[in-house]
Amino acid sequence: MSRTLYDQTLALAGVFQAARLVQQTAHGIPVDPRALETSIRSLFVTVPDTTLDVYGGDLANLHTGLETLASVMSEQSRQQDIDILRYALNLVHLESKLRSRSDLLDVIGNRIEQARHTASHFGHSHPNLLANLASIYTDTISTFRLRIQVTGNPDILQRDENAEKIRALLLAGIRSAVLWRQCGGRRWQLVLARRKVIHTARELARRARHGHPGHPHD
Repeated sequence: MSRTLYDQTLALAGVFQAARLVQQTAHGIPVDPRALETSIRSLFVTVPDTTLDVYGGDLANLHTGLETLASVMSEQSRQQDIDILRYALNLVHLESKLRSRSDLLDVIGNRIEQARHTASHFGHSHPNLLANLASIYTDTISTFRLRIQVTGNPDILQRDENAEKIRALLLAGIRSAVLWRQCGGRRWQLVLARRKVIHTARELARRARHGHPGHPHD
């Protein structure tokens, strides 16, 4: 996997896209269908040629994540930004814990493979698939001491379909955190290289808005 700032920013945008969709779901805010589809589909892209291939090969699929990454990293003045940043940092932390648990990695890999049939039959945003992926998260990631506390509207969070969507998205966020680390991403960069990350995310978000599909040097 390429280890450039471009690739690291794409993967980090994947983490922040999942975190943003979790925040929206928890508050009953309709999510962008394309962003949801991209996040869930990324779980099934296991042998990509490039980082962008994990997200369907099109920057526009990551527009939500790139915009969120740039805005949240530059200012955390709103409660929603604080929540999204907390989710993203927790996902990165959980990925680091997961790396040392080959048993859980095997379970996750095997069960995602089993879920491929559901994905191909129903699509990547179908409640059946989200419930399937949520159960993988519950049986593996939820066994760690660190739990991601999702805050939102209690009535919304209590509905099974919302809870399942959130857990499936958290699993997708961890997949992007794995990719980020494979691209050379490290937690210290979120502090020391913050301005570079923000600048790159803004540039890529601009390209996504204007329909440029790939690398900034294309």
